[in-house]
Amino acid sequence: MLLRTIIIAGLSLAYTGGMDEIRSNDNRTPAGRLSHGVLDLDLFAGAGTWFPEEKDGPGHQIYAFGEVGRGLSNPGPLIRVPVGTEVRTTVRNTIGSGALHVHGLHDRPGTGADLLVPPGETRSVRFRVTAPGTYFYWGSTRGVATLQQRYGPESQLVGALIVDSSNGRPSDHVFVVGLEDDAGLVPPDRHVRAAVVNGRSWPHSEVATLTSGDTVRMRWINISDRVHPMHLHGFYFTVNSHGDMARDTTYDTAHRRQAITELLLQGQTISLTWVADRPGNWLMHCHMAAHMSPHLRGKPIAAEMGNHFNHTMSAMAGIVVGWKVLARAGSSEVKPDTRSQRRSLRLLVQQAPRRYGTEPGLGFVLQNGNAAPRPDSVVIPGAPIVLTRGEAVQINVVNHLSEPTSVHWHGMELESYFDGVSGWSGDANRISPQVNAGDSFAVRFTPPRAGTFIYHAHFHEERQLSSGLYGPLIVLEPGDTFDADTDRQWVLSQSGPALPAQLMLNGMTRPVIDVEARRAYRIRLININPTAPVLLEVLSDTVPIKWRAIAKDGADLPVMQAVLRPARLMIGVGEAYDFELTPERAGELQIRGNDAAGRARFAGVLRVQESNSQR
Repeated sequence: MLLRTIIIAGLSLAYTGGMDEIRSNDNRTPAGRLSHGVLDLDLFAGAGTWFPEEKDGPGHQIYAFGEVGRGLSNPGPLIRVPVGTEVRTTVRNTIGSGALHVHGLHDRPGTGADLLVPPGETRSVRFRVTAPGTYFYWGSTRGVATLQQRYGPESQLVGALIVDSSNGRPSDHVFVVGLEDDAGLVPPDRHVRAAVVNGRSWPHSEVATLTSGDTVRMRWINISDRVHPMHLHGFYFTVNSHGDMARDTTYDTAHRRQAITELLLQGQTISLTWVADRPGNWLMHCHMAAHMSPHLRGKPIAAEMGNHFNHTMSAMAGIVVGWKVLARAGSSEVKPDTRSQRRSLRLLVQQAPRRYGTEPGLGFVLQNGNAAPRPDSVVIPGAPIVLTRGEAVQINVVNHLSEPTSVHWHGMELESYFDGVSGWSGDANRISPQVNAGDSFAVRFTPPRAGTFIYHAHFHEERQLSSGLYGPLIVLEPGDTFDADTDRQWVLSQSGPALPAQLMLNGMTRPVIDVEARRAYRIRLININPTAPVLLEVLSDTVPIKWRAIAKDGADLPVMQAVLRPARLMIGVGEAYDFELTPERAGELQIRGNDAAGRARFAGVLRVQESNSQR
């Protein structure tokens, strides 16, 4: 038997035999043989060549699972069975570089010991699944205990395990999120080589065609070592369950909430449902800029020049899937919003030199009156755009940069053409253009609900977002007025494109915020920092104070969740939360932001003063 070894970033990858091509797995076809309540499945683990960009990009030498007789796949074979099934599995280790540790082949609910398979040998395991849910299995060649400890070629030893309820198998999408990185031992130093959904990087990942009115059911599984805030454009989804490798919790109606972005932690699963009630092209993607970056492309990208460059299809890559919603024949579709009476706003996209060292600051400026502001009059974050539910608006985006951009109206349920993903938003007859330097684009929509949203660049996300192209978008109920004194926006962002970068709160790396004791404030908390989720805390000494939850991503929370809770929240990129905060007494409170690894990213002060009437 031939033994070959490849060295990848200092990690020895050994295998026997030839290098087979590893196919992608769309998780639509269950593996194994199901008969009379028993699934028989023969798995093997081996090494091969994987093409996350199909043949448009280079091959990656990795390990993967496969079903005997059908070859290797990434993700591995889908184990999908009805509740109550007994699963009888064999696993053969053909990798040849040490023992294979397989996790997740155990009863559901419950946990079990990992299956140890020596090189060249086969082991068997039996287990029974009695709890419906979204689960997974994974392997390691180094004997690590957690997904966060895996890296390099073994990072793709993964597979989905779905247990359907007694009601049968629904029509759904099973999406497995994966990352391949190099062999760096320290997580922050691991360079991401590929970021994929079901083994494919955008634009080679799935693009599903729907008909307006279709209900879409999704299961998302994060088997990578990073977190992923998953954002759906144009629609709200209902969060039906959260789980992990061992257990899945399905929410009853009273506990289900709506969102447009959901933070998916390492080893976490979620199931979501949404209704595609408007035609057009839409995206769902990880909102971490590095996970949808052109740096993930295996081939160099052509210079982004001219008026016809397609940023979405030619530069975006990574953890992205697409939806093309077609109009239903003969139905009374929601027609484009063509009303002529609209409130008109003028939004300038501007640049201030040397805002971040040698790098410029980019920002949005709302023009007031006829006099144009100075070209370098950049305020970061951009001023809040305050709209009213049901009131039609036209926002004229004027690009004063020296490069193209595009603006996404994050959370707005609007016509696809105005969604702001240049080269993609729209339909077969009309595709949204990028806003070229010196050009403008008129965005038209009518907000259908009140809440907290975001407007931000959706072009060169790593650089334009980190440099300041973002701001809060607030929609009020008819008849309400905006009170800037008690309605506060806390916008988390990044201080420039250079890494590592500090976090900012409202454009300040050391924020000081003044409030009054015993006065109620609405805190609209937005994280548009493009590189990391933030664990935000408001502390009295070391203890979080209390605030009352109101809404998530502009949607009111269910009564069971709209409660007083500690002011401590892990907020993902692209998420927005509303809280009511009433400081009890005068004094200084601490505002702290840490990243997911627990490292301090910023510290500020909430300075509570006695109200004027109490002084």
